[in-house]
Amino acid sequence: MIPESGFLGMILGATLGVQIVLVFLALMSMWSWAIIVHKLIVYRRVKGQVERGYEAFSDAEDLACGLQSVGREEDSPLARVGLLAMQSFRKLELADVAPDRKRMLASDTLRRVLRRGVSAEMKHLSSSLSFLATCANAAPFIGLFGTVWGIMHAFHSIGLSQSAALATVAPGISEALVTTAIGLVVAIPATIAYNFLLSELGEVETELVNFAGAFLNRVEREVSWASGSERSR
Repeated sequence: MIPESGFLGMILGATLGVQIVLVFLALMSMWSWAIIVHKLIVYRRVKGQVERGYEAFSDAEDLACGLQSVGREEDSPLARVGLLAMQSFRKLELADVAPDRKRMLASDTLRRVLRRGVSAEMKHLSSSLSFLATCANAAPFIGLFGTVWGIMHAFHSIGLSQSAALATVAPGISEALVTTAIGLVVAIPATIAYNFLLSELGEVETELVNFAGAFLNRVEREVSWASGSERSR
């Protein structure tokens, strides 16, 4: 038995088009909340990892100890970036290239590798955020579409009943306006979460960029063939 009044009654008594829009908005809302909760957990963990890793790398005695301390958390973005840079550094170190040429290539090569590593981590971490932006922008318009559809049906019912009494018009219009309200309910949390998560992601990116700069500085300062200290002797 369908209730005649209340929010549930309006939804169950709405036209098929309005109900489809409401189901679509409900699915968008559930998926966006799943992304929000997941990203909040992931970003909190990653933020702690990169902050601890960068601090440990900065406090380490040398490059080897710094990379060892960063690598203790293997699932940390900082550890993956450092490993990628170190692998490229080892390949360049073993390359059969003249010392001057090798030294000239070291900084540019490592800079490109570190930039690529940071970009890859940021791309991975930012995945699914675009869906939140889509919800924030599209949900109100999807709700508005349901409203327009419902009002069209309400006016059609008025024409068939040949009565413009409030009792005839109000139920159809009220059920139609529900979709606009639901669209806003979907869009507002998605907008707030998207901006907050983007801010958190920016802090993670800052730590990764700082680590990349510190890694380059240590290579140039501590590795003899990369800094040219061998030639100065």
